[in-house]
Order: sequence, then structure tokens, then C-alpha cells
Amino acid sequence: MRKCGRVMMWVIMLFLAYTAKAQNLFTEVKAKVIPLNLEITRHKTTNLIFPYVIKSVDRGSAEVLVQKAQGVENILQVKAASDSLKETNLTVVCADGTLYSFILHYFENPAQLNFSLGKVVAQSPWALFADGENNEAKVNDLATQLTHKRKLIRHLKNTSNEISLSCLGIYIKDDVIYCQLELKNGSNINYTVDQLRFYVQDLNKAKRTASQQLRITPLYLAGNATAVGSRSAQNVVVAIPKFTIPDQKVFIIEMMEENGGRNLLIRLRNRHLIHANQI
Repeated sequence: MRKCGRVMMWVIMLFLAYTAKAQNLFTEVKAKVIPLNLEITRHKTTNLIFPYVIKSVDRGSAEVLVQKAQGVENILQVKAASDSLKETNLTVVCADGTLYSFILHYFENPAQLNFSLGKVVAQSPWALFADGENNEAKVNDLATQLTHKRKLIRHLKNTSNEISLSCLGIYIKDDVIYCQLELKNGSNINYTVDQLRFYVQDLNKAKRTASQQLRITPLYLAGNATAVGSRSAQNVVVAIPKFTIPDQKVFIIEMMEENGGRNLLIRLRNRHLIHANQI
């Protein structure tokens, strides 16, 4: 009886191991990258519009001409170098880590030249970038989520002429600082934002000059930071590379009105930054 029990146990263990292996195989099959068919020609340019910045492009043949559209980072222009182009492939990796794979065919007169490629056609596996390099989509998505966070800070606020600029919370993740801001308009006149600036400045400087300011360029800004309607309020989250400042300097967030004088700024000290909430 005991031998039968041992045999049954071994049978069950072998069955579970086989099931796990089959499941892994099934997952691998599901993750298989299926290329998209794309017709290109020598006489016209095909435009591929991606949802994020293009990080990498690989063409299977020198007979395929590719370039980013001038002045932008998410549009790839593709063309055949000759009408004798044989079937080949094209691989594109975007800043959100997704991989796009294409099989290119020559066609004298393609029916479509412009393609908007979204998440629906993005292929797994996702690319893993070098250590320390933030995934653009991850930063964007997290900043957007934080616009709905409840207020954590109550005293970082400046109000003038029924316009207020407040810092509701400071967060940090993967060496990126996220500042949750509230823009509020209590007047009957719409407020159009001319500039939303971020810089470090000496604490005791009475006058601002370019030499006294260290401008900080945001990685991403989530929310409407262009206008605040009358009698309304809205949240904005700015993502910036992590930093700290000396005690005699301040981090300034400044909002300036277009064609108006309702300009506001709030000052953050180093203690505000180092006590950022980890997420």
C-alpha cells in the first residue's frame, strides 16, 4: 500500500511538472512577435507615426531608406531605394519599450501611405533600456496618475488677485521627482498661462538674472498647464530629474500670465525635496 502511495505521488509530481512546462511553452507562443505587412514604393514616402519617441531602427536591407521626420522624434519615414526591392523587414523600438516589427513589400502604388501606430499593434517583448534610463511611458503614466492624488502639503501656496498656485505633494520614484501642483482661478476672467518655469536660485537674491538662475527642464508635464478657466481649479504634475539644493538656495516654480500681471511663484527648500514621498 505504501509503495502504491509513493508511485501515485511521483505520478502527480511528474504531471504537475509537465503541466508547468506546457504552460510556459504556451506563454512563449503567445509572446511570439508577429510582423506587420507594409507596402512601400520608390516614388512616395510612407509615414509611420508612433505613440512615443523612436529609440532604435533596424532595416533588413540597404535598399530600404529610413529617416525620422525633420523636427520630430516619433515619425519614421520609409521609402524603397529601387523598384527591385526584395521582401525584407524593419524593426522599431520606441521609448515606452515596445517593439514594432514589419515585413516590407515593394508595391508600385500603395493604397495607404500614412499609418498611426498605437498600443494595439505594439508587440511584446518590451525592450529593457540601460540601467538608470527611465522609460518614457512609465514616467508619463505615473505623472498622469498623480494628478488625482489627495493633498499632502498645505503651506506651499501663493495667491494674488484670486489666482493661486499651490504645491499639493512631492513624490519620488526611480530618480524622478514628481511635483503635484494646483492651479486655481477664483475670478471671472480666464487665466492663460504664458510660462510655467522651474529653476534654482539663491535664496537672498532680490533681483533675478539669467546668471543667478539654474533652469530645470521637465521630463514630462501631465495635465492642462496652458489655461485655467474662470471659477475653476485643476491639477498638474511635473516630472523632473532628481536633485537636491544647498541651504542657501531655493527651487522656484513660477507661473506667468499671458498679456497680464497675475504672476505667481512658490519657493521650495531642500527639506521639501528630501522628504519627498516614495512611490
